[in-house]
Amino acid sequence: MMKELHSRPEYKESWTMPRINSKAPDFEANTTHGTLRLRDYEGQWLVLFSHPADFTPVCTTELVSFQKIYHELRRMNTELLGLSIDSVHAHIAWIKNIEENFDVDIEFPVIADLNKDVAMKYGMIMPEESTTETCRAVFIIDDKGKIRSIIYYPLTTGRNMEEIVRTVHALQTTDKHGVATPANWQEGDKVIVPPSTTMKDVKARDKEEGVECVDWYLCKKDL
Repeated sequence: MMKELHSRPEYKESWTMPRINSKAPDFEANTTHGTLRLRDYEGQWLVLFSHPADFTPVCTTELVSFQKIYHELRRMNTELLGLSIDSVHAHIAWIKNIEENFDVDIEFPVIADLNKDVAMKYGMIMPEESTTETCRAVFIIDDKGKIRSIIYYPLTTGRNMEEIVRTVHALQTTDKHGVATPANWQEGDKVIVPPSTTMKDVKARDKEEGVECVDWYLCKKDL
């Protein structure tokens, strides 16, 4: 059976579960780019993701796919940082293997979390699924060090990179313009304006240029 599917229900270590809008747990970790700390990303957004294990099929497709969105994320002032509980030597060997087999240069760092310090702080280990591997977690951390989105996938399901990019776009758009984004929103689509809270505001919005209302509580506009 593939390593990604192993399970250890006897796992007893304590672990935490960060919350959306909470301060991202600080860390200092050994990576394929040397020692990195969370504070090294001050002023930038960060997509921190964990994968179960090096040299496994689903994880390999994901690392290649993360690289493909890396430059788009960087255009949004967003960095990528991977993690698993493999050693830095295993990471390096795996990255070299990916370069040889896929002709893809992995440019972002990957944490070697052998002592599971970062994984435990971020709730990346799901004891009911596996005690020896990190799950497929994605944490989007904003430029002020707050966790803005948390996405978990099971070991057997590879992530959708377009959704990760879309979520970063949506979060940055809501921050900049004080709006919300509807289901399936993509960059360039209409956004949702905050609902009116008084009758006076409701009547004023009915006359507001550029605002389209389905009803008083659901109005959209172009940015």
